[in-house]
Amino acid sequence: MKRKVISLALALSIVLTGCGAQKAPDNQDSSGPQADAAVQEGGAAEAQREDPFGRYEEPVTFTVALSVDPNEVFPEGDSYTDNQYTRHIKEELNVDIEYLFTASSSDWDTKVNLAITSNQIPDAMVVSSTQFNQMYKAGQLADLTDFYEKYASDAMRAMIDSSDGLAIENVSYGGRMYAITSPSDGDYELTWIRKDWLDKLGLDVPQTVDELEDVAKAFVENDVSGKGTIGIVGPQSGGLLNATFLSNGTNNYGFDSFFSGFGAYPGWWILGDDGVPVYGSITQQTRNALEKLAEWYAQGLIDPEMGIRQDASEPIISGRAGIFSGGWWMGYACLPDVIANDPQANFQAYAIPIVDGTGEYEPHATGASTSYLVVSKDCAHPEIAIKLNNLLIRDESSFDTSKGNIGNFPCRIPFGMHDESIFTVNALREVLAGTKTSDDFTEEQFSLYKLLKNDLATIKTVKLEPYDSTDIDTWDVQADPSSWARNYSLMVGWGALIDGARSDVYSVIYSQTPTMEQRWANLEKMENETFMKIIMNQEPIEAFDTFVEDWKAQGGDTITQEVIEYYESKK
Repeated sequence: MKRKVISLALALSIVLTGCGAQKAPDNQDSSGPQADAAVQEGGAAEAQREDPFGRYEEPVTFTVALSVDPNEVFPEGDSYTDNQYTRHIKEELNVDIEYLFTASSSDWDTKVNLAITSNQIPDAMVVSSTQFNQMYKAGQLADLTDFYEKYASDAMRAMIDSSDGLAIENVSYGGRMYAITSPSDGDYELTWIRKDWLDKLGLDVPQTVDELEDVAKAFVENDVSGKGTIGIVGPQSGGLLNATFLSNGTNNYGFDSFFSGFGAYPGWWILGDDGVPVYGSITQQTRNALEKLAEWYAQGLIDPEMGIRQDASEPIISGRAGIFSGGWWMGYACLPDVIANDPQANFQAYAIPIVDGTGEYEPHATGASTSYLVVSKDCAHPEIAIKLNNLLIRDESSFDTSKGNIGNFPCRIPFGMHDESIFTVNALREVLAGTKTSDDFTEEQFSLYKLLKNDLATIKTVKLEPYDSTDIDTWDVQADPSSWARNYSLMVGWGALIDGARSDVYSVIYSQTPTMEQRWANLEKMENETFMKIIMNQEPIEAFDTFVEDWKAQGGDTITQEVIEYYESKK
């Protein structure tokens, strides 16, 4: 399998063509109120940079939609539609924000989908990847390529460019940008292991699948916890065995990192050896991984209550489990409770198992973006959507969030640097090593890496000597629990990702195709049930082969062709 499905060359080609001369796709209208973005035959004139914070001489009304928290409490006189953010926008840009609709988070997707299907959309709103692609196909979106070139602030450009083209690729068709999005530094599953148990048994940190199996077996057979040790934690009731291209965030307590060790990517759309997209759940690598997981379960290495336990973290917190798959940010999750029960519990993160033959950890990676700011093709001032985020990036630190959540800022995209965590970990390491101080970092760096200044100021409050160790006995958790949670997650979680050889695996697609909208729920249900039964030895491994045949026959082949067409359209 060719696992790294987005090559640097492809990403760069999209960046370069994104600002170049290409005609608008057939289903997009390049006329009307977007005169500034008109594409000339044979080449687009180079965009003239404009003031990214330019104030309009006359008031301009801009309609938006907003996801709201119905339980939020505002200062007297304030509301979702009239608050410190809308007033700041009026003062700085002379733009009056009007709300076509608001909806609670639980109703948001339904409300947005209705707006899309009825073509009753505001000037701009934030949507999901699936909704973005749906709106593009319906010809509802403004081409933002030239507006981005003219109005994006230097800070916005730096954040978007930090993704090496992925953020632009995610919003581009035919080399043109149809949304604004920000890069994420990514969610990756790591293998978290009780290092104090490794030390107790005189075991080395495992690297491969086989070595991980040996460690789990040693934990269980020696009952190292003294409580009936569980080697490897599995998903809880209703949990996922693995993340999917539609639910591509961190899948704590699933088997994601273990699948990666086989070069298996169930739930992901990857490239086959022929360079053509294939669904990762139907590959030989996934079959091999399921067969091994079934062996582990039969040997008692995996939690026997996986799939029925109400809370997968319970055996971890109670001190019975030694290995689990989880995100880099576990300092915010179960680890505070683990340490409260046992201050010596030394969970460390490892970028393993590495894939045989490559020597690298090859985890599936989330899309470069999680939310998309789209603008209606009928909007008279598409640049306002960009200006709003220029303003937010510049002034976010000046707002008092106790007077209203920052999520109430109209058209907000949570911008950040793609390498935010990597940069921060390296900065913290330098400060702890004494090779740098906070004064060595520039104001520009503090503006781009928004939490860096506080991280540098608090690291020595919670980190004890020796500074080159991340073992739990080198931390003062109680000195500042919130600072510990962040710094431990960064130094231990992201530290493992930085130090190991890693090759990220992106999905070809992170949204649904037309046939998926009709068939995917049933196909996914069949997949989940089959895989769970195989692992728990309720079905033989041959059930995988039957699943593949049924998956193809019940819409999988059609969906695969649609994904191939989507992939080709993005080139």
